[in-house]
Amino acid sequence: MSWTIYPYVTYATTALLVGGMALNVFNKQKLLRDILLIAGILVLAVFTAGMWISLGRPFMRTLAETRVWYSLFLSITGLILFYRWKLNWMLYYSMGMTLLFVFINLMKPDTYDQTLMPALQSPWFVPHVIVYIIGYAMLAATSLMGLHGLWYIYNKKNPEKILEHADNIVYIGFAFLTFGLLFGALWAKEAWGHYWTWDPKETWAFLTWFMYLIYIHIRYKHRKKHSWALWTLTLAFVILLICWFGVNYLPTAANSVHTYTS
Repeated sequence: MSWTIYPYVTYATTALLVGGMALNVFNKQKLLRDILLIAGILVLAVFTAGMWISLGRPFMRTLAETRVWYSLFLSITGLILFYRWKLNWMLYYSMGMTLLFVFINLMKPDTYDQTLMPALQSPWFVPHVIVYIIGYAMLAATSLMGLHGLWYIYNKKNPEKILEHADNIVYIGFAFLTFGLLFGALWAKEAWGHYWTWDPKETWAFLTWFMYLIYIHIRYKHRKKHSWALWTLTLAFVILLICWFGVNYLPTAANSVHTYTS
């Protein structure tokens, strides 16, 4: 398997997910809807597994490769939350974002096949990346909940139910971020001799973790401060995106030990 088949993966995933969402819009053929959605996710899963096998290394070397993982976990997370709470907008959001990242890869396929550099040949590399991607996928769902809750406040509605749903997801996503930081520190100690060096990526990862900790604190100590919690939840995801993508464009990232694709 190689990147040359990725356009076909994109078209198949798009057709299946759009078909499933269309059936959900018209509230018809729920069994067929589920089959189409699961099949679309399986196409991504099979491609990811096939690339890992064909490359002979973890398929998470470049940004494009991590975007494939993100698309996979985001679609799985969205489908689980849709089944759990019957939130139609969650289904459309998660599948829509999945397709967005799938098409970004179609336009910018970082088709690198190089072997892993020594720093990436650590047993901590795979769990570090995996737990972060799962955490990012779950917290992406809460970002829309934040915006949805702010819209509720603007229309003088009580967003407490939305925040209760967000709480459950944030707690799980925050746990994955915490494990990501711990695994990253152990990896850094093995690869570079230090648990923490305030590298730009490390700094923004800590800021991301801290923002969600602030949200949890607000919900625990100031439960009636809905607007505080919702704005924190929305801003936290912006910080998360900067940590994942934006930090690579900062001048200070030029000498970052987390820059692997240059």
